[in-house]
Amino acid sequence: MPPLISISNAFGANGFQIHTNVSGAPLDEPQFFPIFELIAKHDKPILLHPSRNASMPDYKTESKSKYEIWWAFGWPYETSAAMSRLVFSGLMDRLPGIKLLAHHLGALVPYLEGRVGPGWDQLGARTSDEDLRTTVLARLKKRPLDYFKDFYADTAVFGSRPATVCGLEFYSPDKVLFASDCPFDPEKGPGYIRETIKVLESIDMPPDVREKISFRNAEKLFGLKSR
Repeated sequence: MPPLISISNAFGANGFQIHTNVSGAPLDEPQFFPIFELIAKHDKPILLHPSRNASMPDYKTESKSKYEIWWAFGWPYETSAAMSRLVFSGLMDRLPGIKLLAHHLGALVPYLEGRVGPGWDQLGARTSDEDLRTTVLARLKKRPLDYFKDFYADTAVFGSRPATVCGLEFYSPDKVLFASDCPFDPEKGPGYIRETIKVLESIDMPPDVREKISFRNAEKLFGLKSR
C-alpha cells in the first residue's frame, strides 16, 4: 500500500483510475479491499474504467468476440458488472462515503433502472442453488438501486443525447461530471468534445446546473479550487 500513499501525498493525486477487473479477477475479491480502503481514507475518488478485449467471447461455443462487440456492448456490460460486484459485496457499506465514478454515464445502469430497481429487489428469486435473499439482500443496509445511485458518472457517451438525458435523470446533475472521451473520436480529439457540449446545450437546464456538470462537480469531487 505505500505506493498509493506516496502518489496521493507526494504527487498530489486528485483521484485514482481502476480498471473493472484485475487480470480477470473481480474487484470485490478480498485482496483488493485494502486498496479501496486506503483511497477512501484519503477521500479521493475512484474512477472505474472498463477493461475487456476480444479474448472474451460473446458465446461459449466461440473463442473470441467478433465485430468489436467486446467494445461496443462489452465495455458497458463490464462496467455495470463491476459496479454490481461492489454493491452486492457490501463494500459500500464497509466504506461509507467512498467516491466511485463509473465512466460512460454509468454504463447500462440508467437505461436498465427497472431491472436494477424492482428487479433486484427480488434478488434470489431466480436462483435455486443459493439463498441470496438471506446471505446478500438482507445484509445490505438499503435497496440495491440506492447504492447504484451513489455512484458518480460522466458525460462520455460519444455525443448521444438520449443517453445523456437518461443518465442525468438517473444520477441527477449533482452526480454527473463533464467528460468527452477525447481523443478517441474520428477527428482525434475535438469531435467528441464539440458534440458533448452540443448535447448538453440542447438540454433545457438552469445556468447553475450547467455549471455543475461542466466543472463545479469536478472541482468538488477532486478537491480542486476555482481560479
